[in-house]
Amino acid sequence: MTLFPDGPGPGARSSPGRFLLWLVVGQRRRVALGATLGSAWMVTLAVPPYLLSRAIDDGLATDNLASLTGWVVALFGVGVVNAALGIARHRTMSKIRMEAAFRTVSATVEHCVRLGAGLSRRTTAGEVVAIGSGDVQVIAQSLTVTGPGFGAAVAYIVVAVVLFSISPLLAVVVLAGVPLLVLTVGPLLHRIERTSAGYRERQGALTTRLVDVLNGLRVLNALGGKSVYAARYQRDSHDLVAQGYRVGVAASWVDALSKGLPAAFLAVVTWLGARMVAEGSISVGGLVAVYGYTAMLVVPVEFFIEGAGDLTRARVAAGRVTRLLSLPPDLPADQVAAPAVPSTLRDPASGVELRSGMSTAIVSNRPAESAAIIDRLGGFTKSDVTWAGIDLDVVATDQLRQRILVADNDAYLFTGSVREVVRGRHEADDDRLHRALHIAVAADIVDALPDGLASTIDPRGANLSGGQRQRLRLARAVYADPEVLLAVEPTSAVDAHTEATIANRLLAARRGRTTAVTTTSPLLLAHAETVVYLVDGIVAATGTHHDLLATEPGYRALVTRGEEEGPR
Repeated sequence: MTLFPDGPGPGARSSPGRFLLWLVVGQRRRVALGATLGSAWMVTLAVPPYLLSRAIDDGLATDNLASLTGWVVALFGVGVVNAALGIARHRTMSKIRMEAAFRTVSATVEHCVRLGAGLSRRTTAGEVVAIGSGDVQVIAQSLTVTGPGFGAAVAYIVVAVVLFSISPLLAVVVLAGVPLLVLTVGPLLHRIERTSAGYRERQGALTTRLVDVLNGLRVLNALGGKSVYAARYQRDSHDLVAQGYRVGVAASWVDALSKGLPAAFLAVVTWLGARMVAEGSISVGGLVAVYGYTAMLVVPVEFFIEGAGDLTRARVAAGRVTRLLSLPPDLPADQVAAPAVPSTLRDPASGVELRSGMSTAIVSNRPAESAAIIDRLGGFTKSDVTWAGIDLDVVATDQLRQRILVADNDAYLFTGSVREVVRGRHEADDDRLHRALHIAVAADIVDALPDGLASTIDPRGANLSGGQRQRLRLARAVYADPEVLLAVEPTSAVDAHTEATIANRLLAARRGRTTAVTTTSPLLLAHAETVVYLVDGIVAATGTHHDLLATEPGYRALVTRGEEEGPR
């Protein structure tokens, strides 16, 4: 089920600004509540200076204890109200930021799923990781401007009006602060946006390199190349840090100005107010009120500057997200329904034909060629493959994935219990699960784990051996019980005895359903109803395993080589 069915449309994906607007419009009621609470909280901050001035003028100056007590009680009451508004505002804004983050994650994950196998050809793993680990939070944080950011503008205007009633000169000084902020901070914000974009590009590229190194760590260790790649990664990391410092310089100036400019305003207004008291233009209580109003303006001014910085960084982050969301999937505009009944799959490029309801083994001395055929037959790459005469490329994706399953040895094992890992997206059925584990000869894996089916599998199956991971992947494919099962080297990591048992159980359990495996193992080939022998990626011969052994010298040499070399 989709968490947020109203995903970003073409307009929201067209620009960073429109994407941010989509996040706001998607929770308009909550945003309106946040703006209301933020405004009330911010304006309420301006009330204590007024109450304090009245307490001084009406109570202390006149030695009126009753009046002083009344104003102090009112001041306490306003403090309680302000605290309650602050709590409600913070809770509401936290919900707004969290929903913005969830909406962004949901939109990107769903689009990555739509891109499917084409994702890796369109963007890098590091780019996707960087979006999830950094950009999402930057975007969510920027929505703070819809609450206290909006309230800051309201409070600024209210205080300016109040100050105008006290002294037009003071009001002009305060109002002049906004243009001064724009002139001072504006160039720095442009610099942040410009340098952040380049920094973000390099960060994604470096994350991609890290993912590649981690995935190939065993190979690099075997080849002795780990130190070379580590040194290269370290050098690029230092360059990224240096670029990050350049971004930080502008950001630090913005942070400094968010504290320094309000202090400057406070000093100027206090000096002017003190002169007015000395001249008798305003009372001592009036001076306290002016000081309080000006000091209170520190809060909205800080929100102005911080909000502008957050929006600047969010535009860069949203630009990365919208570029990902704008990648078109490898799908035709008009999709058609899959064949109504189980039908034959044909790959004209190789000549491979998978007849409905039969088990087929694909044999090649180049595993990459047979794996490429499986990718085409599974609809993972564009091709001329047909399904009952229908071009596979135009078949509706949801129907294709529902009925054709490709099981390969690189399929990801997410963390979770054995039960969750094997059943995948299907309903839990322990009887069916035990049967799938039995067929894949994986029951011993469960027996060896401390909590049986409830035992936790680490990400990528890190707490399992290669053979155990392969058998769990096969059990997951068997549990799904697809109409068409395409398996790439399903027994390459197990011993000969286990392989023979899997061959017997798998093809027997799949009898009457379309099944194709790529392999050179005689144990599997002997159980397949049809064997397709490839030479240079093209069908050279088709028949049973025993027929091809007798008639095809190349086939015989290929599939008996493992036996001649001895057990694995």
